[in-house]
Amino acid sequence: MKLWGGDLEKKDIFIQMDELDNQVGKFHADFSALKQRVKELLEENNRLSMENHQLRQVLKRETAPDRENAPVAAATVKEQPDGVESHYDEGETEHDDAGAAVGEGHDNLTRLYHEGFHICNVYYGHLRTEGDCLFCLSFLNK
Repeated sequence: MKLWGGDLEKKDIFIQMDELDNQVGKFHADFSALKQRVKELLEENNRLSMENHQLRQVLKRETAPDRENAPVAAATVKEQPDGVESHYDEGETEHDDAGAAVGEGHDNLTRLYHEGFHICNVYYGHLRTEGDCLFCLSFLNK
């Protein structure tokens, strides 16, 4: 039999087909792995972009000129996890018998949570991308 300008036996054709099949299989596996890596990189890029956006908002709020010129004891409105607003004076804090400020740490954690970060021991410090976290909410309600 004469194929591609030379005589090939049936055995040689099947060997070449098998080698080509192996090469195509390897190419497919490499291509699938590359697609998976690109997917992971895109997800990481999206997560980092969202985190960057959140951090820019926090930085913008923290460095706002209104805060620098505001009096120290000015009344502030703080939103609680259940959506209720409470008024307090920045100059006033509750103290326990030891004199340590009560609630400041809880207020800071609440603020971090509302800024989009986990405060639970499972994902602490990571950006919340899928809405509310039951672990964080459980921690806030303690």
